[in-house]
Parts: sequence; structure tokens; C-alpha cells
Amino acid sequence: MLFTVLAFLVTIGVLVIIHEYGHYRAAVACNVKVLRFSVGFGRVLWTRQRGETEFVVSVLPLGGYVKMLDEREGAVPPALLDRAFNRKPLPQRAFIVAAGPLANLLLAVVLYAVVNWAGVQELRPWIAQPTVDSLAAQAGLHARDEVLAVALVGRDSKSNSEPTWAPIRSMSDLQWQFTQAALNGQDLRLQVSQRAAGQDERSFNVHRTLTLATSQVPASEVDAHLLDRIGLTGPYGEPVVAQAIAGGPAERAGLRAGDRVLQINGQVPSDASHLRQIIGASHDGDQARPIDLTIVRAGQHINVTVTPMMKDVQGQRLARIEAAIGSPPAMVDVQYGAIEGMTLALRKTWDISCMSLDMLGKMVVGQASLKNLSGPLTIADYAGRSAELGWVHYMGFLALVSVSLGVLNLLPLPVLDGGHLMYYLFEGLTGRPISEVWLERLQRGGVAIMLTMMSLALYNDLARLLASH
Repeated sequence: MLFTVLAFLVTIGVLVIIHEYGHYRAAVACNVKVLRFSVGFGRVLWTRQRGETEFVVSVLPLGGYVKMLDEREGAVPPALLDRAFNRKPLPQRAFIVAAGPLANLLLAVVLYAVVNWAGVQELRPWIAQPTVDSLAAQAGLHARDEVLAVALVGRDSKSNSEPTWAPIRSMSDLQWQFTQAALNGQDLRLQVSQRAAGQDERSFNVHRTLTLATSQVPASEVDAHLLDRIGLTGPYGEPVVAQAIAGGPAERAGLRAGDRVLQINGQVPSDASHLRQIIGASHDGDQARPIDLTIVRAGQHINVTVTPMMKDVQGQRLARIEAAIGSPPAMVDVQYGAIEGMTLALRKTWDISCMSLDMLGKMVVGQASLKNLSGPLTIADYAGRSAELGWVHYMGFLALVSVSLGVLNLLPLPVLDGGHLMYYLFEGLTGRPISEVWLERLQRGGVAIMLTMMSLALYNDLARLLASH
């Protein structure tokens, strides 16, 4: 818990400092006097005067601000009028306001580039047996399929044109492509290769091309459970017992870690996911059915009968044998050279920014689920998890949140940087600033919208945490 809190505070601290530093450096470049640079709000915990600027850390860490000399906030000595923010030309004021979000986007590019250069271990795009009658199963995907490349098809694509293939190096690449396709209402063409049973994991055959109907997934259902909706149950794993929980049905029946399941109720499980599906469905109503297993242990075939117990799993009553099923998933090292790593970092920052805006737009018009809004609890949870995986994973998480913060602040809401840019656009088009009356009305509306978004995000956070316990 303490580690998660520390990771969250570091995340917020870094992103706020970078954001406000963008405003600060732009103001200094435009010769605007900066009175205070604050990380946090409320009571001041630490302060230091550097030149003409006071740098402070305040008690509430969720944000920060840069206070500039401005006639609208107090009297300005005549000798300093030329250094007041409100006296600066419109392009300079717009530059100072936009510099904060742009600093967050630039930080994301740098962090993604560092991740690409350092390299990271990710799940290999080697899929488990899809669920019956799912989109993945209908497309012809099977256990042991590895996705090599994908191409978006449909909607704006020409039927006779050659698809543009994007290589897939990891499961996260594949999930990103699924998300893009579903949000755009397009199908996804897949190049896959299957490893034959019993072969070395580097030996593949049966290359083929399939089409996955991701256009059938409504944009309102694009969320963290998208892969489940498509029918992909996770990465491929061998059908072995990884651990038998003490006192559970599996241990009582004599199952041990390392036992490989050859048959279950007369069926040959294609992988760990398929084995888990059969076990979960081994019940009549609320009554579990005994399961007959044929396992191999130390070269010997052994027949075992396990009587499962019924448990509630995410709102469903399923049979469970209280054992961890599946070998560790295959991993792959993903690393890029200097130029390719930076190019991909720029592209990823752009793609995530566009997708974030698209998702927000779809949520506003009701085409995407509001459950995609996340708040501080979810950020804290993922900050802790990513930090536990290592600094490279944490850098990737920090980059993602930095993109989100940059995009959020560019939204045309009155209380955000994007709202101020909207005011300046009005001023540029009409030749006069927005009136104080309208400014106050818009600010109140902006506060109401932000409070609604924050409340909804916090509700989603609590719902996710309660569902996971």
C-alpha cells in the first residue's frame, strides 16, 4: 500500500512539475514576471525564493499553478506593466497557456523513446483457445496461433487496394490494434502462424490470413474488457497445474504442481485457457460435477477424479478446483534502435492523443462507455503495479498518463488551458476579449462539468476496486 502511494505521488509530482514548468519557461521566454511556481494547492509546506519567483510545495498534491504578474489580479507598478501577462500580445499569451499541455506531450515522447531504446519484456502475441462462438473463434483463430501482422479493413478501405500491414511484436501491440479497429468501426485482417503441438516454440507452420469482425463490437463496449468480448481469453499457456491450493479440491484429489493434463472428461484440452473453460462449466445449475483427468507426471499416466466447488466469479457461478492452471506465458524482448525508437515514440504519442480525443467525443455523444473515465484511485493502482514491474514499465505508464493529462488540458473547457485558448480564439476573431459577465458564466459551467467528470471518474474507480475484491 505504501509503495503504491509513493508511486502515485511521484507520478503526480513529475507530471505537475513538467506541466507547470512548460508554462513557466514560456512565460520567462515572453518576459512575463512569474511571481510563484507552486506544486500542489493549499497550505505551503516548503518554499524557496529563486530570483523574482517563489517556488513552493503545498499540501494538496493534485495539481499546481504558475502565478504571473497580471493587472486583473492586482495592482501592477507602472515600471512593470510591460511584464504583465495581460499586456502581452495575443500570440504570446496563447503560447504561454499552450506550453503546459505541450510539455506533457513532449515528456510522453521522451519517455516512450526511452522505453523503446531500453527495451522491455512483453507478452508474446501467441493466443489461447478463443471462447466458443466468439468473434475470434468465428474468424478461425485457434490455440497456439501467433499474430504476426495486422491491417485495418472496411469503411474507408478500397476493396482492391493492398492492405497496409503493421507488424505485431507483443500482445500490447495486438490489443492496441483491436481497440483502434473497434473504435473506427473497421474489421481487422490478421496474418497468423500456428505452432504444431509438441514442437519447439520457435517452430511454426500453417501460415494463413484471417479477418476478425471487430466492426461488430459497438464503440460503447470498447473498454478494458475488449479482448474478452472478442473472445480472446489471454496468452497461450500449456495445460499444466502450476499450483494446487492447500486444502482445495485439486490438492485433496492428489494433483501436484507440474502435472500436465492430457485429457479432461474425455476431451483433449488445447491449452490452459481451454482447460479452465471446461473446469468452470463442469456443473449442473448450482451443483458441481466430478471431473475425470488423465495427467502425466514423471513420465507416468495417472487417472484422477476431482470434485470441484462452486464459487462466484465476476457475477457468475462457476466450478473451481482451487488450482492455478497454466504454464508461464511466453515473453518477447521488444527493443528498438535510436531513430526507429524515437519515430515510434512520436507516432505512439500522436495515436494515443487522437484515440483519447475520439474516445472522449464518443462518450459525450453516448457512443462509448463512460466507464472508460478513470480517476486518481485507478492511476494510483496502476502506478504501483507498473513500478513493481520495473522502471521501464513505470516509464511507459508515466508516458501514458502524461499524454492523457496533455490532451485533457487542451479540451475547450473554461477552467482548463484549452478553455483559455478558446477565449483567445474568440479574441483573435472578433478583435476584443470575452466580456467579464460571460467569462464568469463560462467558468461556472466549466467547474460544474469538471466536478461531474471527477465524480464519475471516482465512481468508476470505486466500482473497479470493489469488483476486484
